[in-house]
Amino acid sequence: MTDPTATDFIVPGNAPGAASNRYDWKAIARHYRRRPLIVIWRTLAVSWMLGTFAVGLLFDHLFGRTVANQDRRAVRLRQILTQLGPTFIKVGQALSTRPDLIKPSFLDELIKLQDQLPPFSSEIARQIIYRDFDRTPEEIFSSFSAEPVAAASLGQVYKARLYSGEEVAVKVQRPNLMPIICRDLYIMRWAASWIAPWLPLNLGHDLSLIVDEFGGKLFEEVDYLNEGRNAEKFAANFQDEPLVKVPSIYWRYCSAHVLTMEWINGFKLTDTDRVKQAGLATSDLVEIGVSSGLRQLLEFGFFHADPHPGNLFAMEDGRMAYIDFGMTDQLDLETKETLVDSVVHLINRDYEDLAVDFVKLGFLTPETDVRPLVPALETVFQDAIGASVSNFNFKSVTDKFSEVMYEYPFRVPAKFALIIRSLVTQEGLALSLDPNFKIIEIAYPYVARRLLSAETTSLRRRLIEVLFKDGRFQWQRLENLLLIARSDQSFDLIPTAGMGIQFLMTEEGQYLRKQILLALTEDNRLHTEEVQRLWTLVKDDLQPNKLLGAAWDAFADFSKERAVALVPTELAGALQLTNSR
Repeated sequence: MTDPTATDFIVPGNAPGAASNRYDWKAIARHYRRRPLIVIWRTLAVSWMLGTFAVGLLFDHLFGRTVANQDRRAVRLRQILTQLGPTFIKVGQALSTRPDLIKPSFLDELIKLQDQLPPFSSEIARQIIYRDFDRTPEEIFSSFSAEPVAAASLGQVYKARLYSGEEVAVKVQRPNLMPIICRDLYIMRWAASWIAPWLPLNLGHDLSLIVDEFGGKLFEEVDYLNEGRNAEKFAANFQDEPLVKVPSIYWRYCSAHVLTMEWINGFKLTDTDRVKQAGLATSDLVEIGVSSGLRQLLEFGFFHADPHPGNLFAMEDGRMAYIDFGMTDQLDLETKETLVDSVVHLINRDYEDLAVDFVKLGFLTPETDVRPLVPALETVFQDAIGASVSNFNFKSVTDKFSEVMYEYPFRVPAKFALIIRSLVTQEGLALSLDPNFKIIEIAYPYVARRLLSAETTSLRRRLIEVLFKDGRFQWQRLENLLLIARSDQSFDLIPTAGMGIQFLMTEEGQYLRKQILLALTEDNRLHTEEVQRLWTLVKDDLQPNKLLGAAWDAFADFSKERAVALVPTELAGALQLTNSR
C-alpha cells in the first residue's frame, strides 16, 4: 500500500536554488495518525516477515539444523530486508560491516545490500532526469548507459560521458522514496517509544532520539544537492592528502534527485583479488581508511557516517576514494576537543578526568557521581595502554566496557549515534580486510603525531597536559610519544622540532620554557640519563643540515637581541628556583 499524499509534511529548506527536505517527526506523526490503515498494514507486513524469519531460526536451533540451513537463512534475510525497502536495507548495510558479530554466511549475503540491489526501470530514471532538467539524457550526455552499473538503497548509478569529454557517474534517485521512508520512520519511532522502557537504561534512554537522528540524516541523504555540497566540503578538508580521492561534482547537471560526479576507476576495498592484481597491500589501504577517519573526527569534525565497502574504492595508483556523501555529520568544537581530551586522558591513565569526559560528551548525566566509576574504568583500560601497543585488543576492551555500561547509568546520546555507526563500520571493514587488525596501532601514532606537532593552541595545551603531571615533567611519556610517532615511517621529526622551537620562543611558550629547564634540574641533579635516552632515540632523524634549517626558520621571526637574551633569562630563573629548594 503506497501513500502518494505523504509529501504534505515535507518542509522546504533554505538551500539556495533548491527545495531541501527537513525531517520533522511531529509533522510526520500528525500525518500518519490520520492514516491508521497505512500504518497497520505496514506494521503487519514488517512483523510477519521478520517474525517468520525469527521463528525459522528458532526451529533450526531446537531441531539441530542451524548449520545445515545457515546459507538458506542468510539468503532469506537479504531478500526480506530488500523487500522491506530503504530503511531496512540501511540496517543490513550496517550489519554487513561487522564480521565480529555476523556469521560468515550471513555476512556474504548482507554485503550484497551495499550495491547489488534490484534496480528500478531505466525508463523511469530517464523520466526523472527529463523532469528535473527539461532535457533527455541524450541531450545532456554524449553517451549514457542503457542499464545502471550499480543499484543502491536510495538510487542507482549510470555511466555517462559529457559532451566536453569527461566520464561521469550519474546517480538517479528511486521514485516515490520520501513517502516510503517517512512511513517506516514513523513506525520505527512508535516501536522505540514502547520498547525503550523494557530495555536497560543505557540501551533504552533516548531511543526515540536515536531514531530521530537517523531520520534527520536519512532526509539529508535523500537530497542529492546536499550530498554534492558534502563532497566538496570533504574534498577541501583532504586537499593536502594525496592518498584520499574525492570525485568532482558537475553542478550544471545536478538536482535534488540527480547527482552527476566524476567517474572513479577503481574497485571495492573488499575485492581482495583485484587488490592483489593491482599490487596493493591491504594493510596500506586499512591504514589510509582509519587515518582519514581519525582526521575526520578529531581534526576536521566533519565525518563520513556511512563508510561501508560499497562507498570506498581502491584505485590502482594506491589511493582510496570516497564515492558517497549522503550521510555525513559535523561535530561542534567543544565535542571535538572533548574527544581529543578523552584520548589524552586515556594515554595519561587519568581515569577520573576520563570519567568527567563521559559527562561532557553526554554519556553520563551531569548529576552522576563519577567517583565509583573510576576503578571500573581503570580495570577496563589498564591493559589497553600497556608498554606494548601491539598487544592491544580493541574487541576485548569494548566487551569489558559493555559490562561497565550495564552496571552504571551510561546512555548513548543521540548525537553520537552516527559517530558510533561510523567507527564500528570502519572497524568492521578493517577486520574484514585484516583479521589481525588493531585500530590502536594506527590511532596511537596519529594522536602522537598530532600532539607532537601541536600546530594549534588547544593541541599545545593538551601536549603540556601529557608531558607534565603534578608539576613534574614526564620523561617516559615524551619517550613513548616519540617511539609511537616514529612507528609511522611518514612521520618527520624535523618540522616538528622546528615548530617546537618556534613555539618555545613565543610568549605563549614562556611557561613551557621554564618547566623544561626546571625538569632538567629536578631533584637537584641534571637529568643527563633521560636526555641521553631521548638523544639515542632521535639522533638518526636529526641530520645536521636539516636541523640547522629548521632552527634557522624558527629564529627567522625574532630579532638577534631577543634570540640571544631569551635562553639566558630562562636559565637564570631556573637556576635561581633550583638553588632556593
